[in-house]
Amino acid sequence: MSTTHIDVSPDMKQLGRHIGYAIAVVVNLVMLIVAHNILDWGWLPFLTDDFAQVIPWISLSLIASIVANLVYQFNDALIVKSTGQIGVNLISVFVTYQIWQVFPFDFSAYEFNWGVLVRVLLVLAMVGAGIGVLVEATKLASGEPTERR
Repeated sequence: MSTTHIDVSPDMKQLGRHIGYAIAVVVNLVMLIVAHNILDWGWLPFLTDDFAQVIPWISLSLIASIVANLVYQFNDALIVKSTGQIGVNLISVFVTYQIWQVFPFDFSAYEFNWGVLVRVLLVLAMVGAGIGVLVEATKLASGEPTERR
């Protein structure tokens, strides 16, 4: 079986990254709007009024991601991106822990114990973000090239 190798110019790679950053900004803006309105919309009957306690923290995380992706639009050198990702991931760990503490969910209307599953997923999210911090810190410490190619 033969494979075809397609060379993509550095300009096209850069364009692709910048489109990705722009999409991330838009998606995070939409999620910010949803987070601030979801209780009023009543879409998720298992969300309790305690969700309002975590909205500021969720907003912090989404705004941090928006700011990071806007910065990457202008400078996505590896040192800038790794540093930004460390910050965003640390905020994500903190916000996920806040959601764990408040636990603004009521799954009592369901036979399946969704609370346990959601707590497991929250722990996995914190572990994943923590691993992301370690990966980005390792990139910085290893002295990888600071410019994108």
